[in-house]
Amino acid sequence: MPTNPHGEVHRQRQVAESFGADAERYDRARPRYPEDLVERIAAGAPGSPGTPGKRVLDVGTGTGIAARQFQALGCRVSGVEPDLRLAELARRFGLAVDVATFEDWDPAGRQYDAVVAAQAWHWVDPAAGAAKAARILRPGGRLAAFWNVIHLPAEAADAIAEVCRRVMPDAPFDFGAMLTGALDGYRTLFAKTSDGIRESGGFAEPERWRFDWESTCTRDAWLDRMPTLGAFTRLPPDKMAEVLDGAGSAIDAMGGSFTMRYATVAITAVRTHAPTPDV
Repeated sequence: MPTNPHGEVHRQRQVAESFGADAERYDRARPRYPEDLVERIAAGAPGSPGTPGKRVLDVGTGTGIAARQFQALGCRVSGVEPDLRLAELARRFGLAVDVATFEDWDPAGRQYDAVVAAQAWHWVDPAAGAAKAARILRPGGRLAAFWNVIHLPAEAADAIAEVCRRVMPDAPFDFGAMLTGALDGYRTLFAKTSDGIRESGGFAEPERWRFDWESTCTRDAWLDRMPTLGAFTRLPPDKMAEVLDGAGSAIDAMGGSFTMRYATVAITAVRTHAPTPDV
C-alpha cells in the first residue's frame, strides 16, 4: 500500500527499495489479485502478430506475484524491478527480470501488448512512466496500474493503529486510514495516475475499475504480512516485535482470525498512439 498517498511517493526511494529485506516473506505474505481483473487485462491486450501468448511487462514486479498470475493465463511476461533481492527471487520462479527503475530502464526496442503495475505504480513518476509505457505498447495495448486496498474490521484496525501510534509516535502515516482502507486516502494517487496518463498524449481516456472481494485472515497470516508493508520495512526489529505483539493480542481478542475485505482498484487506459520522444 502507498505509505503516503498524498505525497510524491515515487521520490521516497529508500522505502521503495526496502521491500527486498525479506523477499521470501514478501512473496509468501502479500495477497494475490482478483482473477477477474487479471483475465480482463489479458483479454483486452491485442496480442503479438504471429506469436502465441500476449506479451506483458510487469513494472515493479517484486517477486513476480502478479506476473505469475498472467503467466498462468498463457501470457509471456517479463519484469522490471529496482530491488535486486526481489528480482532474484522472481528469477528463481522462472521470470525474466531486468533490474532498474522503470524510468531508467532500456526496453531495447521491445514492444508489449500490456504494461501492468501491481501495487507498484506509486513508485513510478506518473508522467514519465505513462509516456514510457505509451512508447513500448503496441496500438491497442493496455496500461493497467492496480492496488489492493485492504479494510480490516474496525475492532482490529483501531487496536492495531493505537499500537502503531504508541510505538511509532513520529511516523508520518495515518495508521487508521492505512488499515481501514479508506479509498479517500488513495484519491490523490488515483488522480495523479490518471493525470499522468492524460499528459503522456498516448492513451485514450483513463478508466477506473474496481473489484471487491474478501478472505479469512488468521492471526499468523496478518503478523507475517505486517513487516512487508511500507510503513514497517525499515522499522528496527525491537520496535517491529512490539507492534506485532500488540497486533497479535488484538486479533487473539477477536478469536484468532478476521475477515479481510479488499477493494482492488485499477487505473487503466488503451494506447492510441505513441507520444513524441522526450524521455
